[in-house]
Amino acid sequence: MALSDEPAAGGPEEEAEDEALAGGAALAAFGESAETRALLGRLREVPGGGKAHEVALQQFRGIMNKYQEQPHLLDPHLEWMMNSLLDIVRDQTAPASLVHLAFKFLYIITKVRGYKIFLRLFPHEVADMEPVLDLVANQNPKDHETWETRYMLLLWLSVTCLIPFDFSRLDGNLVTQPGQTRMSIMDRILQIAESYLVVGDKARDGAAVLVSRFITRPDVKHSKMAGFLDWSLCNLARSSFQNVEGVITMDGMLQALAQIFKHGKREDCLPYAATVLSCLDGCRLPDSNQTLLRKLGVKLVQRLGLTFLKPKVAAWRYQRGCRSLAANLQLLTQGQSEQKQKPPLLTSDDNEDDDVPEGVESVIEQLLAGLKDKDTVVRWSAAKGIGRMAGRLPRALADDVVGSVLDCFSFQETDKAWHGGCLALAELGRRGLLLPSRLADVVPVILKALTYDEKRGACSVGTNVRDAACYVCWAFARAYEPQELKPFVTTISSALLITTVFDRDVNCRRAASAAFQENVGRQGTFPHGIDILTTADYFAVGNRCNCFLVISVFIAGFPEYTHPMIDHLVTMKINHWDRVIRELAAKALHNLTQQAPTYCATQVFPMLLSMTLSSDLHMRHGSILACAEVAYALHRLAAQESRPVTDHLDEQALQGLKQIHQQLYDRRLYRGLGGELMRQAVCILIEKLSLSKVPFKGDPVIDGWQWLINDTLRSLHLISSHSRQQIKDAAVSALAALCSEYYMKEPGEADPAIQEALLTQYLAELRNPEEMTRCGFSLALGALPRFLLKGRLQQVLTGLRAVTHTSPEDVSFAESRRDGLKAIAGICQTVGVKAGAPDEAVCRENVSQIYSALLGCMDDYTKDSRGDVGSWVRKAAMTSLMDLTLLLARSQPELIEAHTCERIMCCVAQQASEKIDGFRAHATSVFLTLLHFDSPPIPYVPHRGELEKLFPRSSVASVNWSAASQAFPRITQLLGLPTYRYHVLLGLVVSVGSLTESTIRHSTQSLFEYMRGIQSDPQALGSFGGTLLQIFEDNLLKDRVSVPLLKTLDHLLTHGCFDIFTTEEDHPFAVKLLALCKKEIKNSKDIHKLLSGISVFCGMVQFPGSVRKSALLQLCLLLGHRFPPIRKTTASQVYEMVLTYSDVVSVDVLDEVVAVLSDTAWNAELAVVREPRNRLCDLLGVPRPQLVPKDRCQTCVSAG
Repeated sequence: MALSDEPAAGGPEEEAEDEALAGGAALAAFGESAETRALLGRLREVPGGGKAHEVALQQFRGIMNKYQEQPHLLDPHLEWMMNSLLDIVRDQTAPASLVHLAFKFLYIITKVRGYKIFLRLFPHEVADMEPVLDLVANQNPKDHETWETRYMLLLWLSVTCLIPFDFSRLDGNLVTQPGQTRMSIMDRILQIAESYLVVGDKARDGAAVLVSRFITRPDVKHSKMAGFLDWSLCNLARSSFQNVEGVITMDGMLQALAQIFKHGKREDCLPYAATVLSCLDGCRLPDSNQTLLRKLGVKLVQRLGLTFLKPKVAAWRYQRGCRSLAANLQLLTQGQSEQKQKPPLLTSDDNEDDDVPEGVESVIEQLLAGLKDKDTVVRWSAAKGIGRMAGRLPRALADDVVGSVLDCFSFQETDKAWHGGCLALAELGRRGLLLPSRLADVVPVILKALTYDEKRGACSVGTNVRDAACYVCWAFARAYEPQELKPFVTTISSALLITTVFDRDVNCRRAASAAFQENVGRQGTFPHGIDILTTADYFAVGNRCNCFLVISVFIAGFPEYTHPMIDHLVTMKINHWDRVIRELAAKALHNLTQQAPTYCATQVFPMLLSMTLSSDLHMRHGSILACAEVAYALHRLAAQESRPVTDHLDEQALQGLKQIHQQLYDRRLYRGLGGELMRQAVCILIEKLSLSKVPFKGDPVIDGWQWLINDTLRSLHLISSHSRQQIKDAAVSALAALCSEYYMKEPGEADPAIQEALLTQYLAELRNPEEMTRCGFSLALGALPRFLLKGRLQQVLTGLRAVTHTSPEDVSFAESRRDGLKAIAGICQTVGVKAGAPDEAVCRENVSQIYSALLGCMDDYTKDSRGDVGSWVRKAAMTSLMDLTLLLARSQPELIEAHTCERIMCCVAQQASEKIDGFRAHATSVFLTLLHFDSPPIPYVPHRGELEKLFPRSSVASVNWSAASQAFPRITQLLGLPTYRYHVLLGLVVSVGSLTESTIRHSTQSLFEYMRGIQSDPQALGSFGGTLLQIFEDNLLKDRVSVPLLKTLDHLLTHGCFDIFTTEEDHPFAVKLLALCKKEIKNSKDIHKLLSGISVFCGMVQFPGSVRKSALLQLCLLLGHRFPPIRKTTASQVYEMVLTYSDVVSVDVLDEVVAVLSDTAWNAELAVVREPRNRLCDLLGVPRPQLVPKDRCQTCVSAG
């Protein structure tokens, strides 16, 4: 089989994907109108059956679902869609399956647009009544496949019930025969409605809508309402929410009652309201664990309450202008804007002396209890009920309701009560029922709700409370005139901005930003509103770090907000339960200190120092971090004016900082899980105070700090794995800053005693048996300043090289080798390059040893339970090689030798062609950085000219090197350069034989593309084959390479990449490849290796001569392997092979060979398959395998 000239499927062109729209409301019209018309027009042609119908449904559902967030775009098209579908329903010849399909389509439209909008489009002529009623009556309520049909028919019937004619006119003569009476339409409808109110599917909701429209008709309510209500209440009383049947029944009854009391006239429903309320109280719905039942209970209660009260608009309510924008503009043009209605000064309503019915108090109590329900939907329904009820109450009673709502905001209440209270206040404010006189009581409560956050276990509650508080602020902006909110502008604006930038939850930040924007637009009194909104918009506040560290600085630049923001960080965020928030708050304080240095130094800093002694772990941790950041910020401000930090921090503050470590040590707070936080915080404190040049030189506290750093590095193995890296980095950074500031005797000179003690101790710790200890002290040595390394560089490098060396006893310690490499690179950057000073800097005498250590780690492929941990070492080695090479190129490029540069580029090229996406991208970045570095260029880069043509600077920046589809086609081109061929092919072999489908596909496709280009060049193909054999020989019995290599060889042989070699008998390539394959699978028990070997042997029968005979012999041996799956797979592949390669088996025995291979049960006992195997050997012309003693057996795969 020749290598195909057609491009393989799945190329980069097929990989490209269209970018999805990021915006939610991005549609402007119903763009699929034509497609929908065509789909509905073809419905009659859809063949009956589940699959065809399901395909049509899925297509229509996909179209409709795009408009879930913008359903109004469907409105102009709803009528023709409904008419198209109802034509099918009305067609008497249409099969039942097609009718049901039409109703499924109608349901999908209803689900997207909502039944209330869709309902009014149903035909509702008198002529429709009987057909629809008959359709409903003919349905099977127990058919679970057609529930959409029943639901839509019930909705349609509810519309036809609105015809303005007495139903008795449609009945005609009910007596059909003597003694037989036909049921009236009124009774039929009621019977259908009652039967569907107790079903378990969506039809129950349609039945509730039908009942509400039917029972409230003038000709029905007098004869049927009392009976239906009695039937409903009896069902409610008999049902229990403890079982499924009871829940279904109660749900139907509650829906029906709520709809009736919503749509019925007050005078018709009032006589039954007290009875229904009494029955509802007996159901004890608040005790149910069914959210829907509790919600329906609250909905029904509020409808009963509204029935008790006369429908009127409270004369005392607050009004801000008109709801109509046109009306407001008309007032302005007439110069009457000053006549806008103000809050009335009346103390009583016109009907203030009306008695409030008895049931109202019970209703209000139940609604207030609903505000504290555990589910949001119930609380939201209760809040709307409170707003509706208060609008019909006298002013004094409504004010009592407001007071009861405010009682929800007690810290004895749960977060559920706070959330419900916020929703109720927003509803009251939105409806004008929260008078301005109450704002003085309400605003402080809302400000507390904006920062409500309580820890519960491993998380916190309060996100919904803060979000609802933002909604209250949004509602108030629309409800009140600017002068009413003017006394509270400062506090509300500050609180909203604090939530916008400092809230933990993105939804709350965005809600606060929206509320602030609404207030800026509606009120116009918020300071610097427009300027802030342009920076803190919806998208900008999505990133938490950006909010804390960037946007907050901009907002704090306005004096009105500076102190409130700082105070909030100190009081609320420094002691936050989330560690990330505490750390961000400390960094934010650092940034805000520049806006108010005096305030921070005199007011904030003493408060933070006192908090460092707190018994609360979170407060202690956050306050220490904040002290460090504020002190460093004050130092930076002082340094700008060439003043010391002591100009801002007095002696008392310095003493407080000095005592933090000793107090923690004395109280043993460095131990346990809390000790991890304390170690990290104090290490950051040490770093920041050292950078701030606090005058502690020679003070005993320096020894205490040094002890903490050393003890932390020595105890890393005792620290939890998720905190270890962060604490290690903090300790190393603290050590670097501490040494630079306090251990320098004279400029450039270290204190000899300190240097000796420090380096001796750290070098000794490099031999510690604990891997994490070696990691810590390796990085510590890498962070030491230059003056401490002076005169001891060789000794330090020798110790670190020992850490990077891989030995059998520490082969799994990849982290220590990684950190050792990082330390070597860091030291090289610190000491620089200087000729003839091996103990002070990098020079000719030690550079080869450094390169040797770094290059030696490029072959680290250690694996453990975590996976390829050696990749950490290789990545660190590549980065270190790049840093060192660039350092030498800038100062003394003559130290870079040709063979060293070649090895660096080849090793990095190999890593760039391997299988891990992120790792491949990093390797490519290093390779291109070394190639394109030009100040001055890296000397001795092999094939520089060709490389710059293959990887031009103008195009490589746009390539996503972590994407296999983009990386492999470019990396594979390096196979054409002799210097890189071995290493790139080695990496490609691992990728082609990997497990990831996309990596296999793109690496294989790129390799085939290269092979296609050299098919006509025997010399190039021979060179490629020789390189491939060399890789095989070098990595014999190394499963990391040999197993993928066998898979690669299978691909190459199957696709005819070596067809040019098949023209020569016993070609050297084939002979050597066969010998290597035999050695590789000898004595192997690895199933994957043996399976790959089978494929390679089958491919090698292409080569004529003794190679073919030997390959067939190996396959016959594998047919007698002791593992049944190996025998079975071998037989299957040999069967395919003899049919594919026609010249392998002579025509006269081909049929028998095929019969033996296909008819034998190769997974049977070995003794059974041995005879057909031997027969096959005779037919193929190869010797039968002979049993030999085990100690003399030369072929592992033979079982006799």
